[in-house]
Amino acid sequence: MAMSDPIADMLTRIRNGGKAEFAKVDIPGSKLKVEMARVLKEQGYIKNYKFLEDNKQGILRVYLKYAGKKHAIYGLERVSKPSRRVYNKSKDIKPVLNGLGIAILSTPKGLMTDKQARNENVGGEVLCNIW
Repeated sequence: MAMSDPIADMLTRIRNGGKAEFAKVDIPGSKLKVEMARVLKEQGYIKNYKFLEDNKQGILRVYLKYAGKKHAIYGLERVSKPSRRVYNKSKDIKPVLNGLGIAILSTPKGLMTDKQARNENVGGEVLCNIW
């Protein structure tokens, strides 16, 4: 079956894996998902990630992070959807939960957090919010 929103699928697999206390989750790979995993690792929301080659599109393995029995990610929210894209200019990007969370943006300079986008004065598509 064709997947209409691969980013939402990635976020759902991470959310469900965290609730089930899995050590890792496997996600069908793509360049965008690898970049999202890079941002999540830089911000401390996941332990690590690894791209595994196979004869198809590859597999992105994400190692989840926990503090005791609590998942490091309290919430994930898809903002821009295939049916409704959300774009913001750099001055219109608002902090997530007053700076306690991050928004991942797709900008002309690559994927970055809302804070990095404001500092570099670039706007783009708001992919998701994480806290």
